[in-house]
Amino acid sequence: MLTSHEIEIRVRYQETDGQGRVHHANYLTWFELGRVELLRAMGHSYRELETAGVMLVVAEMSVQYFLPAFFDDVLSLRTTAIKAKGARIEHEYKVHRGSDLLAQATSTIACIDRTGRVSRLPKWLAGNSMEEGSIADS
Repeated sequence: MLTSHEIEIRVRYQETDGQGRVHHANYLTWFELGRVELLRAMGHSYRELETAGVMLVVAEMSVQYFLPAFFDDVLSLRTTAIKAKGARIEHEYKVHRGSDLLAQATSTIACIDRTGRVSRLPKWLAGNSMEEGSIADS
C-alpha cells in the first residue's frame, strides 16, 4: 500500500511576505498539493473522486513552524497517510530544505457526499490495499 509520497517545491516570489519569508498560509496550499500528488501516485485523482460523488474536505489542520523558507529555496514535502478509517483520513506532512525540518503538520480529512453529508471512505482508500477497488466502491 502506498502511504507516502514526496514532491519538490521551489518557493515562488509571490509566496513570500514583506520580510522575504514564505507566508505561513502558503504551507496549507503546499499540503493540499501533497495530498493531491499522493492520490495521483496511488493511481487515482481528486477529479475521479468528485465524479464518483466522493468529496474530501479538511476538518482539522495543525501546523508547527520551525525555520523560515525563502524565495527560490528548493524544498521537499513528504505527505504520509497515517490512518484511514470510516469517514476520515489522517495525514502527516514534513517540509525540509536539505536536512533542515522547516515545518510539520497533521490534518484530518473528512469524506462527504455531494449533499455535504458525512460518507464512508471508498473501500480501496480505507482498506489495506489502496491499489485495489475502484473509486466508486463504497
